[in-house]
Amino acid sequence: MKALIIEDETAAAVNLAAILKQTAPDMEIVATLESVGESVEWLRANPQPDLLFMDIHLADGDSFRIFDFVEITSPVIFTTAYDRYALEAFKVNSIDYLLKPLNTADVERALAKLRRLTSVEQRDYGTRVRTLAAERSESESVFLVHVRDRIIPLRREEIAFCYTANERVTAYDFEGTSYPLNRTLETLQAQLPEEDFFRANRQFIVARRAVKEIVVWFGSRLALTLTVETPERIIISKARVPEFKAWLRAVHPSE
Repeated sequence: MKALIIEDETAAAVNLAAILKQTAPDMEIVATLESVGESVEWLRANPQPDLLFMDIHLADGDSFRIFDFVEITSPVIFTTAYDRYALEAFKVNSIDYLLKPLNTADVERALAKLRRLTSVEQRDYGTRVRTLAAERSESESVFLVHVRDRIIPLRREEIAFCYTANERVTAYDFEGTSYPLNRTLETLQAQLPEEDFFRANRQFIVARRAVKEIVVWFGSRLALTLTVETPERIIISKARVPEFKAWLRAVHPSE
């Protein structure tokens, strides 16, 4: 059996590896990763292991963010010092977790539970983990933005627009400040409330509050001007014009 450890505390990762060596000597630890970004890169480049040990809180965000970028089909055992809301969700969904500091008995119990699962039960377990990760993402009202050695909270209502280019996604607030986001525009579209944000095209999600002016563009398209400067012109295709107007009229019925 091959296992992957995702843990940003060196002491905790070493402790878990030592416990696994004692309780499951046939288990091979294929890698120990410390961040969401590093984990996404590794999982994209390598076959999925038989089991993942995943700390909830990593240096660059919650490990649930990994599920936004990679479809994980392997069983996952979460580890955490304490996260009341996550633990309650794990219990409700029968998802296994380990409380730090980890001990041999708890690790043995978790491994024994997974070994008893049939292939069908393992698939169901994986589905529950992915569903929980998606729900955790969708309920997020504050994005934690990691910039060098700082973590900056960005509230949804502060976002004027989101923009993607060169496989990078950036959010801009109403002051024009940019915030790099470690997720796709598709994930953001699912997380941001539809009544307040509109997916203008492949590159932009715009906030209703940020729309300043709408101009009829060539070919019956629309060009948007926002209250803040954008990296390029925002064009809404002819096919999406009715949807955009309906979105605006939902709050401005007299228009």
